[in-house]
Amino acid sequence: MPEATVDQTVDQRPVIALTMGDPAGIGAEIILQAVADPEVAALARWIVVGDAAVLELARQVTGIPLRANLYDARALADIGQFSFGRLDARCGVAAVEYVRIATEMCLRGEAEAIVTAPLNKEAVTLSGRAFTGHTEYIAELCGATESRMLLCGERLSTIHVTTHISLRKACEMGTPRILRTIELGNAAMKLLGKAEPRIAVCGLNPHAGEHGLFGDEDQRVILPAVEAARAQGIVCSGPHAPDTVFLQAVRGAYDLVVAMYHDQGHIPMKLIDFENTVNISLGIPIIRTSVDHGTAFDIAGKGLADARSMKQAMRIAAKMAAKMAATRRLTGS
Repeated sequence: MPEATVDQTVDQRPVIALTMGDPAGIGAEIILQAVADPEVAALARWIVVGDAAVLELARQVTGIPLRANLYDARALADIGQFSFGRLDARCGVAAVEYVRIATEMCLRGEAEAIVTAPLNKEAVTLSGRAFTGHTEYIAELCGATESRMLLCGERLSTIHVTTHISLRKACEMGTPRILRTIELGNAAMKLLGKAEPRIAVCGLNPHAGEHGLFGDEDQRVILPAVEAARAQGIVCSGPHAPDTVFLQAVRGAYDLVVAMYHDQGHIPMKLIDFENTVNISLGIPIIRTSVDHGTAFDIAGKGLADARSMKQAMRIAAKMAAKMAATRRLTGS
């Protein structure tokens, strides 16, 4: 009689934490929709970090039960006073707590990536906490000092030298910060499957300064960063006129555009493909992706939320986590 065999197959899929975002927003709804999609569900072992009570209210709205593991943070005080679509400092506190828990899970090796649903900066600020955004907060938790934001879409990807600061302050960036942004963008695009990314760097001024006619920052500050990147072997060019380089990238000339400030990069990205654009944090020791839309208080709790951006953020997080794991196996690190 043959001996009984034991199935020793180990689930090699990455463990990825999904933070629920502001409880009053659409985060719970889009998470329920996303993890119910069989194609997305199969990509990783998903852990939702949020409040079970809010997810239950979202289930009643969507008709979709939670099809993933749950870390019930119980961060929202007095659920009886809660309602969707309302700006609430308590929800701001809860949303930040979900991010803290998920980040620490990654730092302890209990998860390999984070996907964040949207939180509301005003709600967080109402709680008395100084807060500029997910990227900066996660970087602070990780002890990182050089975080960057990469917006990734099917037709265009953009990394930002500066994000949530005033335009006046963004104009004061220096060559080292621009060079580091190029380096981080190059590494990220390789992780996303581009063997030799083609990178275009935007100018700061109209027409990239028009040879000094509209300012000297392009030649004095940006060009040296481009030259230093090229000296490292990075396929990089610029500074390019910001009003044309995004069109060239969409038509296939470049894989990544380096934007000097928030709106320079965000406006073309959201215009071209708002629903499928994904926010990726760089310069931190963990993988973090996010939807590129807000809490949508106007439709929260009405069953109208669109989960396409959340699904795409989850796909990219799973892809990056798998690539990172494969690289570590090859290098033994």
